[in-house]
Amino acid sequence: MYYSAIHDCDIANGTGVRITLFVSGCTNCCEGCFNPDTWDFCHGQEFTKDTEEQIWKMLDHDYVAGLTILGGEPFEPSNQRALAPFLKEYKQRFPTKNLWIFTGFYYDKELLVDGSHPRCEVTDEILDLTDVLVDGRFILAKKDISLIYRGSSNQRIIDMIKTRAKGEVVLWDEKTATS
Repeated sequence: MYYSAIHDCDIANGTGVRITLFVSGCTNCCEGCFNPDTWDFCHGQEFTKDTEEQIWKMLDHDYVAGLTILGGEPFEPSNQRALAPFLKEYKQRFPTKNLWIFTGFYYDKELLVDGSHPRCEVTDEILDLTDVLVDGRFILAKKDISLIYRGSSNQRIIDMIKTRAKGEVVLWDEKTATS
């Protein structure tokens, strides 16, 4: 897996101060994408054990609320396979910090559907580790700069903890959120 950037003091891609990892590779190729360079699966730098160590050090501060993964597309199958062990270790190392993932794929219409492009053997594992999932392709015609944590009005912010507990999609509510 390749990544294009790591930000160590991000306040735009989830609640609180976050560490963000922008992975490379995306087959959605949304018109108006804010980061089209990351469509290329080989864009940027290779994700290595040294990269992981760098991220662990960035996360090891009380003021950091959590980790955000975006891209590119984290739920491209090749990215999922590389991210799964890293995210599992993240949750073990930092059990009180949350995990936000941004994806152009739809949670209930693609990520959970057997035979869909993004679904692979580690999709459920990653979803089980996720606290908040921002899903849906960016649609230029639905762009709305007044929205928090998303670019177009079709995109959803899903509270994955409540979704797993209820067995149906529960949207994240900033007023009652714990993640």
